[in-house]
Amino acid sequence: MNAAAYLLATGQASASALECGDECLSYGALRDAVARAAGAWRARGLVRGERVLVFAPDGIAWVIAYLGAIWAGGVAVGLNSRLFERELSVVLSESGARFIWCSESSRALLERLLAHIADPPQLVIDAQWIAALPAAEGVPAAEMAEDDMALWVYTSGTTGLPKAVMHAQRTVIASADFARDILGLGAQDRIYASSKMFFAYALGNSLCAGLRLGATVILDSEWPTAERVAEVVERHRPTALFSVPTLYLKMLQSGVAARLAAAGVRRYGSAGEALPAAVRRGWRDATGVAPVSGYGASETIVLVYYCKDDSGLLKASPRLEFRPRDSADSAAPQRLWLRHPSVALGYWRRPEAVRDSFSGGWFSPGDLFRLHGDDTVELCGRDDDMLKISGQWVSVLDVEQALLGASGGCVQSLAAVGFENAEGLVSIALFAVAAPQQEAQARARLDAGIAALPKLKRPRLVKWLDELPLTATGKLQRRKLKDLYLGNAT
Repeated sequence: MNAAAYLLATGQASASALECGDECLSYGALRDAVARAAGAWRARGLVRGERVLVFAPDGIAWVIAYLGAIWAGGVAVGLNSRLFERELSVVLSESGARFIWCSESSRALLERLLAHIADPPQLVIDAQWIAALPAAEGVPAAEMAEDDMALWVYTSGTTGLPKAVMHAQRTVIASADFARDILGLGAQDRIYASSKMFFAYALGNSLCAGLRLGATVILDSEWPTAERVAEVVERHRPTALFSVPTLYLKMLQSGVAARLAAAGVRRYGSAGEALPAAVRRGWRDATGVAPVSGYGASETIVLVYYCKDDSGLLKASPRLEFRPRDSADSAAPQRLWLRHPSVALGYWRRPEAVRDSFSGGWFSPGDLFRLHGDDTVELCGRDDDMLKISGQWVSVLDVEQALLGASGGCVQSLAAVGFENAEGLVSIALFAVAAPQQEAQARARLDAGIAALPKLKRPRLVKWLDELPLTATGKLQRRKLKDLYLGNAT
């Protein structure tokens, strides 16, 4: 099979495949452009299995360059166009990429970094490449084995330096399952993800799912904010939105939610981290539709668990098999083994991480789950999100959700982190960011919320910040909070 050809096999030739700003491309034109892009990559010398780094803002040309590399038999690697130099240097040096497709504005930075790398990738400037594309000869899609590499996704770096997750051609086989079977989407829908395409969540659940369904996928080159999401929605009228809890909360607080509903969005997906119950309820009150919360990872691309109600409990998505990793005690938070067509092959040059997380086609996320029956689990966070206080397990996610709900919208974001207090006992520290012009109300509501918690869940330390440290994909960096503020906590 060929993953790019598989994704493009469904859409009607005249139907709209991609929209971005003033640009629009039909499925027929997209298939032709991707075949030509593959020819252009081969003409430059790309051979099977070689990596093509795509380092530019989202857009139709981004998709063509990306899918063209896969169509040609290469391996496409979408990169965060705002990567810090340290992380970018690691990617450039360890990936062994043959090419890096980038914008003119990135040339100087990349040339400086590549000067220190042996056998560096060749720079391909997007505008020049696009201009030459009409003259390129289209080629048939390379015939690949299901377990041949098709694409890499770099992890968000919440637990250290990003890792390259290697995905096979088969990773797209189940790409439309969640959108079709859980959200009820089809070829008639218009799908928009506020997250960027280098993020597995947007790549798998918007671009790959949308193309496989034959739907219209809406892209945006700008970085998402609450107002920007509203502008894109009002201009392009998507029927389905994929976003993250942090942005859902900001859209609620800024009044954007009602504008999205008025513009015709009828389905919402949320992932990246747990969706707070208070945010889910607030979104339902504002729009009439609550987001479906999903769980996935860079190693699965698609969402493999979902929750459609207020319980917070996750059901298995289609085709997912799972089993406990170590313990038969279903009451204890534990890691799981997952098997699904979208599970990755492993990590590039990370043998210890591969041994820990992959085995015989199964993947074990670092998150902990509590089992509830045969097909339902409860997300408890990562190992360091579970604290044993007074002999009982406490999830910092539970603490965060309870306090966010008690804040009544006065708190923009918060994070609970475990630390060892002066007595050598495990305690909870809370970091909070007040909503604009609501500092006094936020402090009062949070104090009341803390007082209402069971004693063992009450934070012993509360610190107010201007912002929380987040990765480029919007995930909280708990380790950075600990390093910055808890070195001498008492």
